[in-house]
Amino acid sequence: MTIYAQISISTDGYLAGPEPSIEDPLGRGGMQLHEWAFRLRAWRGAHGLDGGEEGPESAWVEEIAERTGAYVMGRKMFSGGSGPWPGDPMANGWWGEEPPFHAPVFVVTHHEREPLTLGETTFHFVTDGVAAALERAREAAPGRDVQIAGGGDVIRQVIGLGELDELMLHTAPVALGGGTSFPTLAQAEEIERIETPHALHVRYRLR
Repeated sequence: MTIYAQISISTDGYLAGPEPSIEDPLGRGGMQLHEWAFRLRAWRGAHGLDGGEEGPESAWVEEIAERTGAYVMGRKMFSGGSGPWPGDPMANGWWGEEPPFHAPVFVVTHHEREPLTLGETTFHFVTDGVAAALERAREAAPGRDVQIAGGGDVIRQVIGLGELDELMLHTAPVALGGGTSFPTLAQAEEIERIETPHALHVRYRLR
């Protein structure tokens, strides 16, 4: 089993732009970081959309769906909120009635909540920290991998625990000039690289 993460960043090292909000969760300009994915057949198919381009980038997205048996994410990655669930206007998350995960998702939060099933995805809400969420994800994904889906703080915590085996870093050709930064990787070995006009994709082995 591999514990891995993937994240899109700007050329100046930001994974989200300034002033994020419920209306603009990735901050000013942050949506540009993911435009490389929006055009791909594999990404569009996972989100119920037709068409799209094929090629090495799309193959990476297909691989992610095939290899992943469970996900871990933070509360803000799930809904953007931070307080008690009854007051969260996005209490069912960002992805509508058919989220693209199709596997158990473990959401790290300070507030208890019963599991939420939408389509083929069940969200479980974990109140005793990232390590506990990671352990539950491992148990839920026998024979497959676990993706740390974000946000950046959860990925940092998993790196700090020494548990992240692999990172797929997608660098979009855009500078945000501020926002949420991503930490510099130490002792990371590059094992694969794909360069396109839309993004530079590098896969690193961390441990």
